[in-house]
Amino acid sequence: MADCCNDKACEIEALQDRQSSILKIVLAINAVMFLVELTAGLLAGSVSLIADSLDMLGDALVYGFSIYVVARGARMKAKAAFLKGAIMAAFGLFVFGQAVFKMVFPQVPVFEAIGAIGLLALAANSLCLLLLWRHRADDINMSSVWLCSRNDIIANVSVLCAAVGVWLTSSGWPDILVGLALSALFLRSALFVLRGAKEELRVIQT
Repeated sequence: MADCCNDKACEIEALQDRQSSILKIVLAINAVMFLVELTAGLLAGSVSLIADSLDMLGDALVYGFSIYVVARGARMKAKAAFLKGAIMAAFGLFVFGQAVFKMVFPQVPVFEAIGAIGLLALAANSLCLLLLWRHRADDINMSSVWLCSRNDIIANVSVLCAAVGVWLTSSGWPDILVGLALSALFLRSALFVLRGAKEELRVIQT
């Protein structure tokens, strides 16, 4: 019998198993952090924390889709990536709506809560990024997952900046501006993923 290490099918199966295991871990991390950040965001009145929590929820859903398609064909992976892009776009629009709401009905958020939860989220997402790093170029499925994780780090740093801004100005505007910036990031990433999925589907069909 051929050595498993020399068997291409066995190598692919082993890779898929590793991908699935990593995705389950980062899914659990993001699901827990979604609940933590959403609760803190609502209690603190923070647009940036609510935006980051929705990003966590979106990532958890993304990782769930990715686990489902990890052992499936290129067409299914491209369709899953397309769905991920649509989710990113939806959350981007929702956060934009929240920011506009805070402009109309201003509120100074609790900067201590923003900073503490922001640091916790940064630690959680740094761990996720580290776990996903080696798989970032495996295929379009893992590439889009890694992109989501990278965006999370940017979002977490932005939330910390919002906390500092609220503390220095005693105003809700830094929080609102970060919320708008995160909304733009979600929409930009969504466009990137949707274009990649569309191109992948076009190549598969030709």
